[in-house]
Amino acid sequence: MKVMVLIGATRDGRQTPRLAKWVANAANNKKSVEAELVDLKDYELPFFNEMSPRYNLNRQPEGVTKKWLDKVSKFDAYIVVTPEYNHSIPAVLKNALDHIDWQVNRKPSTIVSHGSASGARAAMHLKEILSEIKSVPVPNSVAFHGLENISEEGVLNQELKYQAYGPEFALEGMLDELKWYSDALAEARAPKLKTRQHETVSAA
Repeated sequence: MKVMVLIGATRDGRQTPRLAKWVANAANNKKSVEAELVDLKDYELPFFNEMSPRYNLNRQPEGVTKKWLDKVSKFDAYIVVTPEYNHSIPAVLKNALDHIDWQVNRKPSTIVSHGSASGARAAMHLKEILSEIKSVPVPNSVAFHGLENISEEGVLNQELKYQAYGPEFALEGMLDELKWYSDALAEARAPKLKTRQHETVSAA
């Protein structure tokens, strides 16, 4: 499973990257999992102001939008790491997700949130958005409280690391669930991919 760990905030002084590093470190310790940190700061997307991408048959993304969509398409699964702003997600994250058309179709996603109420309200909104862009939100997520317990390198405080039913326990369960869904959905998508390949060969 190749999984994107998306840093969903870009403001100065943000704390989200340290949480995302913790997630990516844990994911890369899993068997058959390859995690990559992707930072929205590297994609200065224009403000989304077009018709729904999935209904625009003549859409031809260019520039940073194409770069973003090409990047998103390379993954089997997605972990969105987000703070909570005004009981929801950052505008920059919503904007990036609005640009997506079919890159996440029938691929699993999950959420690691932080902030007020551990980001629980942002996670609720984000699940609806992920579902609408045709990803498959898995049941497990992580709502994290106390970012001072994670270093800049993404290392969790040892006291919390071994806490029964603590954040490490929640993260491990979430990653296992994401891997299960990724494998199952990849297998379910495979017949259609094989059919298209066969049709292409036959036509040639």
